[in-house]
Amino acid sequence: MTPHLRLSSSSLVRGRAPVMAAALAALLLAACGSPSTAPGGARDAVAESKAGALATRAAVRPMAPMAVGGSVLYAPSPTAIEVMRPPANTEKYGEISTNPVHEVAKEPVSTFSIDVDTGSYANVRRFLNDGRLPPVDAVRVEELINYFPYDYPRPAAGSPHPFGVSTEVAHSPWKADAQLVRIAIQAADRTLGSLPPANLVFLVDVSGSMQAPDKLPLVKRTLRLLTEQLRPQDRVTIITYASGEKLVLPPTPGSNKEAILSVVNALQAGGSTAGEAAIQMAYREAQKAWQRNGINRILLATDGDFNVGITDFNTLKGMVAEKRKSGVSLTTLGFGSGNYNERLMEQLADAGDGNYSYIDSEQEAKKVLRQQLTSTLATVAQDVKVQVEFNPATVSQYRLVGYENRLLRKEDFNNDQVDAGDIGAGHAVTALYEVIPAGRPGWVNDSRYQPRAAPAGHGNELAFVQLRYKPVGKSASVLMSTPVAVGAKPLAQASTDMRFATAVASYGQLLRGGQYTGSFGWNDAIALARGAQGADPFGLRKEFVDLAGVARSLSSKPGAQAPLQISR
Repeated sequence: MTPHLRLSSSSLVRGRAPVMAAALAALLLAACGSPSTAPGGARDAVAESKAGALATRAAVRPMAPMAVGGSVLYAPSPTAIEVMRPPANTEKYGEISTNPVHEVAKEPVSTFSIDVDTGSYANVRRFLNDGRLPPVDAVRVEELINYFPYDYPRPAAGSPHPFGVSTEVAHSPWKADAQLVRIAIQAADRTLGSLPPANLVFLVDVSGSMQAPDKLPLVKRTLRLLTEQLRPQDRVTIITYASGEKLVLPPTPGSNKEAILSVVNALQAGGSTAGEAAIQMAYREAQKAWQRNGINRILLATDGDFNVGITDFNTLKGMVAEKRKSGVSLTTLGFGSGNYNERLMEQLADAGDGNYSYIDSEQEAKKVLRQQLTSTLATVAQDVKVQVEFNPATVSQYRLVGYENRLLRKEDFNNDQVDAGDIGAGHAVTALYEVIPAGRPGWVNDSRYQPRAAPAGHGNELAFVQLRYKPVGKSASVLMSTPVAVGAKPLAQASTDMRFATAVASYGQLLRGGQYTGSFGWNDAIALARGAQGADPFGLRKEFVDLAGVARSLSSKPGAQAPLQISR
């Protein structure tokens, strides 16, 4: 976009006309030197992509005299041109391709790792509260569903397993004749006082990119909330990093809250971001303060904008995956906007056997580090994998809703060397499959030449669910299994939790374009959620209904969609 030039009467050029024309041409070229779009694919994380060209304003101040070829030319001084443009949006999101439909005759088995991250929900909320629809790659449907607590059956008294598994089947609201199969996992809860001693390393980004109010100031409020709940047996180490990393608080007992808070309150932002060296230091310090049979965890608070040292995504992820073998887990707490690297934050937590949360407000900080502190810190089962085998006698097609970046190969299920997600104390995990009963029309037409699958027996079962997990600190996995019985209820007669999870899944899919939601729209999703609020002690379900209303209003406005942004 050509900038507007403002010339005052004092800036008239005196001298030869050709020289004046040349000077003005040079001035215009200098002001327009920056390209309006950055190189890269159509989905690069640059604000110019779909947000429209940024307006540029150039102000030309009074010119200073300059001798040129015996004539006096009034040209702008080096400070005469002031080009002002909003900062570019460089947020990064990993690409997500919606799970396809599978035919049971060809692929009867579906395998994935569980996911207890919730960062996508809060990040999407941030976009909606800013009056924008989120980029589709920011929407991970399973994280939206798993953001909420559910009243799922916990492990029975005396059970050798740390979590309970239950299933429910209801008619799908998205496609005629289809059914929804819900698989629910509920970990046993623990009180804060019953947790083992914790060795916590606060790794805090204090680079210049963290100066905004929704970054370091919110980080400090978040760490204060956690500090308030520390026990005397807990230890806290604080490391900061910007242009370099620094140990600002050696291991300190949780009883010495004054010393911890003094360091937290003094944090200030400035400098570039050398994250890789700081992560290495955090693991070293965690090892020095190691708690045997305790909680050993790094909490990384940053916007993920690493720009010094090793910044390559795969290198950083590989480093954290290697470090998790030490027994120290990594939880990531994401903050801010504009340059937020969500892809890195989510994947580092996955590689580090931790969880990822996005903190968009002090209320979210309280949810993660007060209301759900035990599930944030204490792991009850590691490398939890789910494998579902569908019965060709009763199911012809299926699709998994969400979990796109958690899919595993069939053979990974029995391989204890393959990493998967961990479950914290009190965590609830939900997975939804949409299935087509045998003999009903589905998404895929029957083949003309290929033989249909022969009935496999067990005609009273839709599927067989198996779970593998490792008890904490163990290297060998334990197997659990349960069948899913035939018999779908009308959705209106399903449990409150089933109806609410379906409403959230609808919301997520609609935000991603509604590829499989049919005629089920925003009004339907909102009505379903409103009728399934149930017990809502923290008001999370009510807030969801309000957010869905915002999404509905934005979906009808052209230009409300944020740029589609990924980092390759």
